[in-house]
Amino acid sequence: MKDRFGREIDYIRVSVTDRCNFRCIYCMPEGGVVPKTCADILRFEEIARFLKAIVPLGISTVRITGGEPLVRRGIVDFVRMVRRIPGVKDIAMTTNGSLLAGIAADLKRAGLDRVNISLDSLKPERFRRMTRNGDLKSVLNGIDAALENGLEPVKINCVVIKGFNDDEIMDFADLTRERNLTVRFIELMPIGESEKARMDFVPADRMSRVIGGELEPVEYPGEGAGPAVYYRLPGAKGYIGFIAPMTGHFCSQCNRVRLTSDGKLKVCLDSEEEFDVKAALRGGACDEELRRIFTGALMKKPEGHRMNVVRFGKPGRTMCQIGG
Repeated sequence: MKDRFGREIDYIRVSVTDRCNFRCIYCMPEGGVVPKTCADILRFEEIARFLKAIVPLGISTVRITGGEPLVRRGIVDFVRMVRRIPGVKDIAMTTNGSLLAGIAADLKRAGLDRVNISLDSLKPERFRRMTRNGDLKSVLNGIDAALENGLEPVKINCVVIKGFNDDEIMDFADLTRERNLTVRFIELMPIGESEKARMDFVPADRMSRVIGGELEPVEYPGEGAGPAVYYRLPGAKGYIGFIAPMTGHFCSQCNRVRLTSDGKLKVCLDSEEEFDVKAALRGGACDEELRRIFTGALMKKPEGHRMNVVRFGKPGRTMCQIGG
């Protein structure tokens, strides 16, 4: 399925909850967000029903997100539901990793292929400050469990923020030397809390200069290369990637849409336009009607984001409410 700009859309990010056990400074207010009620959130069966309707249009990759997806009960059963949908080739999950150690084996058996783990500091006290309550050790245990259970490639997503963690870039890069980890450095996007707090992103080219001339450009061999540009340190087992939404402008290759936990389809992370899937599902829509909503939404997918433009007015959803 192609949008009006000829981009092949084959990837959907599905948020299963807006709740999270962390309060990361750039993602969620310190007091959290007002949580949706159970009635507001799509049931797993409803999400699976929507996926079954649209997968025949060419969707092959499903990424499960939150909030923190592992805080939702029944998440293993949901992975199993998605695995049973004909045409789904790749199931991934983005998680903060803090709850992963105890459930990684079950997720793998249910059909999860791989995980991305959000981790922005390797210093325990700084990590606690950035997450406002997080325990670094639990996340490191989650990374170990992901590797041990073959949820590979295991990617570490590190949002680099000026004055917060930009002094740890080399520490993260060194993780790839002895372990099969892919560390991806991400430019901070002005969405939700990061915009309100006026946090400053570090350009990807500056990140790469910190690591220096050791970086060797490579073609990424694993699943889900996405918008990152990949490199490798000489002799390293893992990979290093840079994701540059602010300076890289990779919208021309965007292949994804998002379904929020409360049942809204978003065709661009930066757009406030949403399409109501929940109302259609609960109103008795047939598969063909669901497909019409999906294809109609794709035709309104913008050519690119406008995050570099100064905007005023009411802020949109936080990242945890969108699903990243």
